[in-house]
Amino acid sequence: MQIVDLLTPRGVIPQLRATGKKQALQEIARRAASITGSSERPIYDVLAERERLGSTGIGRGVAVPHGKLAELTRFCGIFARLDRPIPFEAVDDQPVDLMFVLLAPLDARTEHLTALALVSRLLRDRTICEKLRGTDNADALYALLTDRTESHAA
Repeated sequence: MQIVDLLTPRGVIPQLRATGKKQALQEIARRAASITGSSERPIYDVLAERERLGSTGIGRGVAVPHGKLAELTRFCGIFARLDRPIPFEAVDDQPVDLMFVLLAPLDARTEHLTALALVSRLLRDRTICEKLRGTDNADALYALLTDRTESHAA
């Protein structure tokens, strides 16, 4: 599995404007709904429920919200570069400005964990995060995320 298997160019939001976690998740759910054909509300609900279990903020300005939906038949990734960092209750208490949302089919078990590990490994790379923060061009962001898949393959 590679990032290109999870993310399409339509799944990149280069300048997400949000003042908090709830608003960011709502905006991402809206984009995910348009990509998957699913309803926005269940997408938001699964992401919000996961956040209630504990923040998906993994540190250094990065969050990886995720969840499973019965109506999905394949993985859907949404990458958002926020126009300014937002509070996210991350493990290091730092605000978040890079989010990779991962939505999986309900029956994806080990594949879901593999995908999460892949995304987490990619976004723990300080160099890639600096480059992602350095551009607000959707095509450039997509290229940065997908061109590195071989070195981050699961």
